Amino acid sequence: MKVTWRSCHRTSWSVARRYLSASPAPPASPPSAVTRFLLRLRQQFYDVEQLMTWSATFRNRAVRRKNLFYGFAQQNYGDNIAAAYYILSLKGSFRFAGQTEWFQPDARGKFSFDFMNFPTSMIEEVDLSGTPINRDGLDNLVSQLHLRRLSLRGCPEVDGWFLTRLHMFSDSLEELDISHCPRITVGALCALQHLRKLHRLNMSSIPSLQNPGLVRILMEEMLPHCLVTGAEYSQGLSLEDTTQTITTHSSTDPGAQPQEEESGQTSAKRQGQMQ
Repeated sequence: MKVTWRSCHRTSWSVARRYLSASPAPPASPPSAVTRFLLRLRQQFYDVEQLMTWSATFRNRAVRRKNLFYGFAQQNYGDNIAAAYYILSLKGSFRFAGQTEWFQPDARGKFSFDFMNFPTSMIEEVDLSGTPINRDGLDNLVSQLHLRRLSLRGCPEVDGWFLTRLHMFSDSLEELDISHCPRITVGALCALQHLRKLHRLNMSSIPSLQNPGLVRILMEEMLPHCLVTGAEYSQGLSLEDTTQTITTHSSTDPGAQPQEEESGQTSAKRQGQMQ
């Protein structure tokens, strides 16, 4: 089949005319104000999220640095001085056994080094309320076998792993304050069963405890010689459960049954006298 020059010219000219006569495509419409606002909001939230991620990373790094093991101080000044320096560096306070003076930093975190005059004294009371102590920091206190009172009120890093490591003070710890600790759960409290000499436990205002009254009952069953404070039996329980709990405690009261038997014998004697 032959293709002449005229037919090719006619075909190319028709294609060119069709292309030139076609209207150009309309430009893309700009996004609406709502779309622009949503895109801007998304970008800002992404920046805030990234900023929060960086902040959390730096905060965790600072917590790890503050809870490092003070091996240099331990090797050069002994276990007691290293433990005392660690407590003061966290802006906590302590008291040596056999003394009434408390060593604590000032409002700016500065403290005196007079505690270095007692290298052989063991620490008996420690107040670390609101400090960033975590489970790794307990390595600096493991040598304090005469620790009797420990306050961890409002410590944000105290969790179940931390409470598990408190078994090292099972033969000495008598009072423990874990109130206002946001990371403590019901399962974490089970780790306290190893503290055989614990006489007083403060567990008030723990956010994760939905039924503080029931948890108190469980803790009293687990630690029968410990006084649990900071939670009432009625907290988190319905009226029916509270009535049942009070009835259970009344029925298990050792002094209730003899009184009932005594009142029964007295009424029987009175009926015999009347006859």
